[in-house]
Amino acid sequence: MIVRYLLAALVAGLFSGVLMTAAQEARVVPLILHAEEFEGGDEEAPAADGAEQGASHEHSSLSATLAEVASYLSPVSVAYAHDGEEEEGGIMFGMNRFSGTLIANLVAGAGFGLLLAGVSLVTGNPITVANGALWGAAGWLAVHMLPAIGLPPELPGFPAADLTQRQIWWVLTVLLSAAGLYLLFLKPGIVAKIVGIVLIAAPQVYGAPQPGDISSNVPAVLGAEFAVAALATTLFFWIVLGLSLGFANEKIAKAA
Repeated sequence: MIVRYLLAALVAGLFSGVLMTAAQEARVVPLILHAEEFEGGDEEAPAADGAEQGASHEHSSLSATLAEVASYLSPVSVAYAHDGEEEEGGIMFGMNRFSGTLIANLVAGAGFGLLLAGVSLVTGNPITVANGALWGAAGWLAVHMLPAIGLPPELPGFPAADLTQRQIWWVLTVLLSAAGLYLLFLKPGIVAKIVGIVLIAAPQVYGAPQPGDISSNVPAVLGAEFAVAALATTLFFWIVLGLSLGFANEKIAKAA
C-alpha cells in the first residue's frame, strides 16, 4: 500500500511539473529574458540591435540560494540559465533552455511529491482532495514564500550576498519553517502553537544575508514584477501538486 501511495506521489509530481513548465513559459521566462538584456557591466541600456549580452552571471529564478542549493528541486529552477546556450551546447546536458527547464521541473515535481507524501505518511495525516490545496499551500509557504521574505526571487544582474551564507540561511529557514508549520497546524496545545510561531519567526528575526552594494542595471520595477510572478507560479505548482496527490490517494483508498 505504501508503494502505491509513493507511486501516486511520483505521478502527481510529474503532472505538476509539466503544468509548472507551461506557467513559467507564460509568466516567468519573458521577464528573465528581458532582464538579461540589461546585463553588460557599465552599459547604460541594452544594445539597440538586440545583440547578445555575453557576460555570464550568477542567476536564480526563485532566489540565488534556491537555484544554487537545489537547482533540481526547485519548481523555478536554474534551467533558465544564461544566454548563448546554443553555442555552448545547451544549459543542461546539451539541451536547450526549454528542455532543461522541463526536465528540472519534472525532477522537482517528483521530489516534492514524494516529500509531501512522506510527511503525510509519517505524521499520519492523509492528503485528500478536500485538504490537498492546504497541504500544497503549506509546502509553498515553507519552501518559497517564507524564505522569500529574506531572499526574494532574483533576476539576472541583481546583486546578491555571499553564496555560502545564503545557502545556509535558506536551508535553515526551510527546515525551521516546515517544523513551525507542522507544530502550528497539526499539533494540538497552546505550547506547540507558540513554539511553531517562534520557529517560523526565528530566521526572519535573525535576518538573511544581504549584499553590500545593491546597485543594478536591471530596473527595480522589473525585479518586483518577477518576484510576484515567480511566487505566483510556484503557488500554482504546489496547489496542483496537493490536489492531484489528494485525488490519487482517494483513488488508491477506494481501490484497496
